[in-house]
Amino acid sequence: MSTIDTVVVGAGHAGLAVSRLLARAGHDHVVLDRGRVGERWRSERWDSLHLLTPNWMTRLPGWFYGGQDPEGFLSKDAMVRLLERYAESFDAPVVDGTTVLRVEPLPGADPQDATRPRYAVVTDGGTVRCHNLVVATGPHGTPYLPEGLTTPEGDRWETTAGQLILPANRYRNPEQLPNGGVLVVGASSSGTQIADELNLAGRDVVLAVGRHTRMPRRYRGMDVFWWLDATGRLARTIDSMPDADAARREPSMQLVGRNGSSRDLDLGLLQGRGVRLAGRLLGTEGRTALFDDGLADHVADADRRMHRFLDTVDEYVGRVGLESEVWPATRPRPVAVQDPPERLDLRAQGIGTVLLATGYRPDHRWLRLPVTDERGHIVQRRGVTAAPGVYVVGQRFQHRRDSGFVDGARHDAHAVVHHLLVRAGRLPRRSAAGTVGTERPAS
Repeated sequence: MSTIDTVVVGAGHAGLAVSRLLARAGHDHVVLDRGRVGERWRSERWDSLHLLTPNWMTRLPGWFYGGQDPEGFLSKDAMVRLLERYAESFDAPVVDGTTVLRVEPLPGADPQDATRPRYAVVTDGGTVRCHNLVVATGPHGTPYLPEGLTTPEGDRWETTAGQLILPANRYRNPEQLPNGGVLVVGASSSGTQIADELNLAGRDVVLAVGRHTRMPRRYRGMDVFWWLDATGRLARTIDSMPDADAARREPSMQLVGRNGSSRDLDLGLLQGRGVRLAGRLLGTEGRTALFDDGLADHVADADRRMHRFLDTVDEYVGRVGLESEVWPATRPRPVAVQDPPERLDLRAQGIGTVLLATGYRPDHRWLRLPVTDERGHIVQRRGVTAAPGVYVVGQRFQHRRDSGFVDGARHDAHAVVHHLLVRAGRLPRRSAAGTVGTERPAS
């Protein structure tokens, strides 16, 4: 059984950010991943996906986008290549093809003694003892299956009427799906993008809409993320939120990362193209899908929250004197809901697939440490858990609102590595503990 000071689980952007800072500090560590660098981008994203954040926001410790299109959006394949180059740039100690089966305390170990190994990381390739553990597996776990749909058995999920049930992380392209229409469940970023792609491919699409976050791709001539950054929204911390749990469950924005002029995506555009909007999916009775009657309320609530944010942008423009620098304030039109169904006979409507873009439940069964709550979420404060030497990065709204984005993970990585090095009794270098140090562009 080998011993290493720190084990990082996950070689995505968050795990590599931690590794970069540990390497900069000369700290002994290894990064384990069940697949390869950026595995979720390789195997759990659809073919046409691009990042929602513009390229200028693709920043990691010691690395930033230096290409010719800062306002563009990286494709999933380009993101994989970026992560590969990032890992190569500091010779990240990644051990790929290694699945972590469980992490548990070492028998007889003193959890308060940072000089001796405290945890056993059991993998399909052997066991490693470590002083510190950083969980960087991201917020995705098990796809959420709404009540009333058939419980999945084996590798293929089906409704009682025979429609294929496919979670968004297993969707690749329209050609992959059986013939017929598609019921897409969930109207956040993934659901609206997939519904748009299926519609453009000629599929009949019904989109089940619950609570969602509407935002224009651009406002007053600037990308919405520029405004979120400039107005300080991305830097808001979880401590400033009246309800931390609600903030962490806030739906992702109805946006698409599309290069070119056609960048907008919302329910009005989809409905205008022929996508049929329905309320939140309640479940199924035989071959009939049941929806609530709250579609108009969900749409109106999303519009109210969007306009509150755009009011903030307009106030900021006036306060800092940008009126002559940006475009006039032209806001998105309201969505006029057209006859949403409350019942839909899936077979009669020719629907062959129910595609779930409903989010994920945490899956930390392998983490046999007292760090999760009753719902399986890792309980942490700025990435620090109750188990000495156990940390987490890459969670949604972990500390800042942008924690779940590639750009935001660097802040949590700095906080975690600083705490780890201080606890280990080492004087951390300024570049590994403070703000982002000397950076160079991605090539």
